[in-house]
Amino acid sequence: MSSFWCARFAFLRLLGLVYLVAFGGMLMDGAGLIGETGLLPADVWMADVLADAGGAWEATKRAPSIFWWTGFSDGLLGAVCGAGVVLSLAMVLGLANLPILLTLWGLYFSVVTVGQRWFHFGWESQLLETGLLACTLVPLLDPRPFRSRPSKVGVVLGWWLVARIMLGAGLIKLRGADCWTELTCLDWHFETQPIPGPLSALFHSLPHPALAGGVLVNHGVELLAPALIWGPRTLRHVAAAAMVAFQVTLILSGNLAFLNWLTLVPLLLLFDDRLVAPKAAEHWEERARRAEDHGEATLSGWAQRLTPWAIGAYALLVTWLSVPVVVNLFSAEQSMNRSFGVLRIVNTYGAFGSVGERRFEILVEGTAAEDPGEDDWEEFVFRSKPGPLDRRPPWITPRHHRLDWLAWFAGLEAARGQGFRREAWVAHLVWKLLEGDDGVRALMAPPCPAVDGRRRQSHCNPFVEEPPARVRVRLFEYRFSDGEDWWERDELGLVLPPMGLDDPELVGFLRGRGWLK
Repeated sequence: MSSFWCARFAFLRLLGLVYLVAFGGMLMDGAGLIGETGLLPADVWMADVLADAGGAWEATKRAPSIFWWTGFSDGLLGAVCGAGVVLSLAMVLGLANLPILLTLWGLYFSVVTVGQRWFHFGWESQLLETGLLACTLVPLLDPRPFRSRPSKVGVVLGWWLVARIMLGAGLIKLRGADCWTELTCLDWHFETQPIPGPLSALFHSLPHPALAGGVLVNHGVELLAPALIWGPRTLRHVAAAAMVAFQVTLILSGNLAFLNWLTLVPLLLLFDDRLVAPKAAEHWEERARRAEDHGEATLSGWAQRLTPWAIGAYALLVTWLSVPVVVNLFSAEQSMNRSFGVLRIVNTYGAFGSVGERRFEILVEGTAAEDPGEDDWEEFVFRSKPGPLDRRPPWITPRHHRLDWLAWFAGLEAARGQGFRREAWVAHLVWKLLEGDDGVRALMAPPCPAVDGRRRQSHCNPFVEEPPARVRVRLFEYRFSDGEDWWERDELGLVLPPMGLDDPELVGFLRGRGWLK
């Protein structure tokens, strides 16, 4: 088997970058999302879980997090995310060992556990699993990974992760929506995906034969390429190149948070040194040999001897935990993005098992008037999801605007005519906007600037000096426009009627959830 020095070099740095984006995003948005006065306060959720579990130890077993033992506060959340940012930067700069990686994993796991609806995405488990995989590719103690050889067992575990990611995504499509077998899903996907990017309209405008060909490529990459991983070296490289190109295309065609960037991380382990840089690998091999000779009689030497045994034990654990995952992959009732254990060591993945043909968007609007007419309402603009018709879709990947993502789900839920049940946070958003809450408004587009002493709305948020007197939520269907604007839309109706801080139904709902004292 070839060596993988270059692959590990790129693997660790790209993983560090993904961790940096994930922790950095929560450092900026965490207080507004799950903080003490956030939309889904973690301390309220923890109190409910703790009461149901009957104690901190039982709660920890159900939902592991350091916050059960430290308590939860905005300051502590910031400290956890800040520590994650620092350690992520260390990885990007080339420092990585078992304590660093396990600390990153534990910190992120703790945030995901209490993150509730904001973290119900498959890539959270994928990041946690990839973070544990990385532990098999670094020294036990020495933070300089190039002083030890990349574990070939760890590399193979990376191949197994790639195979599960791809097969899970491919099989769920075959079992999910007919459009994947009818080759029509891409006729709608680029327009209806959660957060379109600046090139999404271009992809959407391609002729049907090209889009149908894209579906066939999707099936080939996700269903056939994983089998080539285990074949001859040349075929593995061909499959790897196809999967990398596929992920880059997804990055260009939309904003799927850090999912595609994260998927590239284990894909890098498919490229060996003979293909990438054989001379560099020889240099690193010699450095590792000298480090081993120097460390034989030291603590470093002891750690080097223990490392293969620890990696072997982890490989056996992954093998055992993969059994229900494989059963799920080939089950007619395949689950998508499911964890088979509380620690999320081995998971099943998938994306876009179904693709909607119509795009539904909620518009949150406020007014300062007590008895408003239609012209008195002004729109609260989200950071990245469609809103103003003339605003170009942004390119934000790998950043994850979690509020915008769940607003997309809220539109789908509202279109079913059942109100907001799963996305109950919408009612809390309305309340926070009525209060003029700075933490929540920071999750949205910036406030409108003053021009000649007046506030003028342009892809920004109104009510800078005073909060609105009333807020309402309407539902629209959006489509890419053929005219000067980027979008066109049709109103489908009122989802939440105009409400103020004195609305008894709103107050009662929030108190019932524990969000209002």
